[in-house]
Amino acid sequence: MKKTIITAALLGAISQAAFAQSGVTIYGLVDAGVEVERGGAAGNVVKLSSGIGSASRLGFRGTEDLGGGLSALFVLESGVLIDTGASDVAGAAFNRQAFVGLKSNTLGAVTLGRQYTLTYNALGQVGDPFAAGLAGSAKNLFPVAGANLRANNSIIYTSPTMNGFTAEALYAVGEVPGNSTAGRQFNLGLNYAKGPLTARLAYNNRNNDTATVTDNSIGHNTLLVANYSFKVAKLFFAYSADKGMNSAPLNNATPRPYGRTFNPTLKGDDLLLGAQIPIGAAGTLITSYIRKNDKTTLNQDARQYAVGYTYALSKRTSAYASYGMIKNRNGAAYTVGNNSDAGTGDRATNLGVRHSF
Repeated sequence: MKKTIITAALLGAISQAAFAQSGVTIYGLVDAGVEVERGGAAGNVVKLSSGIGSASRLGFRGTEDLGGGLSALFVLESGVLIDTGASDVAGAAFNRQAFVGLKSNTLGAVTLGRQYTLTYNALGQVGDPFAAGLAGSAKNLFPVAGANLRANNSIIYTSPTMNGFTAEALYAVGEVPGNSTAGRQFNLGLNYAKGPLTARLAYNNRNNDTATVTDNSIGHNTLLVANYSFKVAKLFFAYSADKGMNSAPLNNATPRPYGRTFNPTLKGDDLLLGAQIPIGAAGTLITSYIRKNDKTTLNQDARQYAVGYTYALSKRTSAYASYGMIKNRNGAAYTVGNNSDAGTGDRATNLGVRHSF
């Protein structure tokens, strides 16, 4: 009898220890609001949209302690359209993120799968006061669409943090039979975060060759972003130099403002200046100015002006409002979108609510 009790106690202790060393978290974000768009080819548009401030999602995140400072990790994350209840990408179960990897306390982490590029994370997490959402999203003019936003078949290494510095490297396999360079992408990042200053430098190199075309130019992006907190306000800066095919892909929006059609620039740069200003205990005023400088002979420049306001109703729920306007020049046709919608016109107003769990 005593042996049975002791055995049961040991099994229970082992089970509890194993459970404590691993775990899976279900998380998500629900965001929906009203958009009013102006300047599109079809005229003004009023619509209820999902993911205006942050894309709505449902995800699973897990870790397991393997001992010796080593752990396994994974993320599976799917996008959801709150206005219809459908997946935001038909036929893709975990279209937002899907990766697995190992993390060492001393050597860093390696993850494999569908992942955000280092360039996009730098812009959205550090350089953009709108955090890539609302009508002021930097995605409206900065080159982070398509494969510049997420990379399939990617391997990312992240170093441990030393004196505020972290290094990252991404390599995405092109998987073109018989050609190991076609379609491949690599991305390098150097990050700094200490005290009131956060800064990142990222370089992206994208091979645009395919199985049938092997002389396409390489797309290059060099991005520098930073923000600095003065407590009474946080100031933001971002600068990107872009050159080559697919170095500045457009968000997929049709029709373009006033029915225009145009091609992405093959050489240019982008500049952002912005701020977040706390108002009271729960409010934040957000503003930014973005300049896109097209350095080709077409000179299709654009300027974006945006203002927004968020109010924290609780730690998990906030309400927001924003307005953005783009001034297109020389036939440019950039659109005012948000985190999930590329937009149809050159002006947009948003009003909505966001809840995370």
